Amino acid sequence: MTEPTHLRETRASYDTVAADYAEIVRSAFDRLTLERAMLAAFAELVEGDGGGPVADIGCGPGHVTAHLSSLGLDAFGIDLSPGMIEVAQRDHPALRFDVGTMTGLDLADGELAGIVAWYSIIHTPLDVLPAVFAEFHRTLSPGGRLFLGFHVGDERRRKEKGYGGHPMSLYIYRLQPNLVADLAARAGFEEHARLVSAPEDERNVPQACMVFRKPKA
Repeated sequence: MTEPTHLRETRASYDTVAADYAEIVRSAFDRLTLERAMLAAFAELVEGDGGGPVADIGCGPGHVTAHLSSLGLDAFGIDLSPGMIEVAQRDHPALRFDVGTMTGLDLADGELAGIVAWYSIIHTPLDVLPAVFAEFHRTLSPGGRLFLGFHVGDERRRKEKGYGGHPMSLYIYRLQPNLVADLAARAGFEEHARLVSAPEDERNVPQACMVFRKPKA
């Protein structure tokens, strides 16, 4: 079977920028006050439900995985880019990182207590997102939590350069929270919370964080 174009492009682009991207985001949570608070709430919800493994899907260089671990979660990372996984393993040797794709996770049904997709659904075409949400739902245990971060809007933008000036070739999709909520609901999730923050500094579009729950029955 031929691999979808968006997967090939995303892998190649992030393999190219992996080392410089890791340096850029290393201190990201020092300035993301609201997002940090939302992740802390997510961690508290997962722990309050009894805890369990949490997958950081689209983990990049592992900075979010490490942050989740610092919050007390049993976190591990999955990313499409082998280059990103190599950097994550180098920078966070005590944590687990695997190469994989969110459209076909190598995880058992109901294996996870939580999923974080931190700005990692933004390279997925809209017609593929239902399959992504279905995988999230399949791999979460009943009562499990899903955390999503993404850029807000209605645009599809082509990214040709970034993170140290390296060449890239992939699309970035901005999404409306109500659309994301609808996709999640169709996959069987219940919305628990959402935060939409205004553009600020170098982040020139609104940003959203949303938390969903897989019903227990």
